[in-house]
Amino acid sequence: MGAGALSFDFATAARILFGEGRIAEAGAIAAELGAHALLVSSGSERSAVVVASLHEHGIATTRATGCELVVAVGGGSVIDAGKAIAALITNRAPVREYLEVVGRAQPLAERSVPYIAIPTTAGTGAEVTRNAVLMAEEERVKVSLRSPFMLPTVALVDPELTYSLPPDVTASTGLDALTQCLEPFVSSRANPITDALARDGIRRAAGALRRVVRDGRDVEARRDMSIASLCGGLALANAKLGAVHGFAAPLGGMFPIPHGVACARLLAPVAAANVRALRERTPASRSLARYQEVARMVTGRADALAEDGAEWLAALVEELGVPRLGAFGVRSSDVGRVVEQAKRASSMQGNPVALDEEELAEVLGAAL
Repeated sequence: MGAGALSFDFATAARILFGEGRIAEAGAIAAELGAHALLVSSGSERSAVVVASLHEHGIATTRATGCELVVAVGGGSVIDAGKAIAALITNRAPVREYLEVVGRAQPLAERSVPYIAIPTTAGTGAEVTRNAVLMAEEERVKVSLRSPFMLPTVALVDPELTYSLPPDVTASTGLDALTQCLEPFVSSRANPITDALARDGIRRAAGALRRVVRDGRDVEARRDMSIASLCGGLALANAKLGAVHGFAAPLGGMFPIPHGVACARLLAPVAAANVRALRERTPASRSLARYQEVARMVTGRADALAEDGAEWLAALVEELGVPRLGAFGVRSSDVGRVVEQAKRASSMQGNPVALDEEELAEVLGAAL
């Protein structure tokens, strides 16, 4: 290909349904895919609505064998669990054969059984991604099972399912959504489609986060956060993430830190470190220009610099009251081993600039 040529892939769930009240369609949608569903949920009232809809349409639900499809209702970990189960029904080798980092990362040979992903948080965008983040207990690290065959058959996104989320979960998951729009936007794998999604997601999250944490019944803000989460999932699945998620994987394995909290606390320190490194090493880089564009979007100021964006993010995280990583047992003495693990994380490959160990340690130290 010649200089300046553009080439990229884009893949997502076969069907995305979005809108308030669309949870009522779960049974009718599932009936098109099978008659016996394995239900994956955290046991919330919201999953009871889905079960009722499935039964109304003659679909048996179970947590046992003999299932033709998988339906997951819950946050990111539940959606990822469902994704992994749907994949392992048709791919029968031990799961470690397929895992990155701790396993052999063997590609899946067969497409997952039909899978319906129904998120109840506005954060991970897992309903439209091709990987499942799983805990490797022995190594105490979170790793991915990843394949294009794992893209959900249907992503059913109903903002009403997020209305009852408490303010702290709304804040941390919402900041995860913002992170997952920002990191693909500045990554080296960005493309015109992920750019459009990321821009819309960043604008929506920046405008809605404070409002939705203050008032969980703000319907417009809840809708904007669900869209931002969806945009983030679409973008990260087709571009790359970065150092925030590079750190989040080992941190989530070593300490009892919710994924959204880890991302929220690392978002501003990583942005500041990346901007500083880009200014020093490649001041004409596209990624630095992207950080400046983000700063102008979130601050609403046409003269904002990239550094202003990092400061805005830091102020937002403080205002929303996200706990620091030290509250979960992370100490200065842990920084070295977390950095070593983070350097090997697949997400770190997408960071717009290669941060050295000292820079990574400084980032993590700022989040303690």
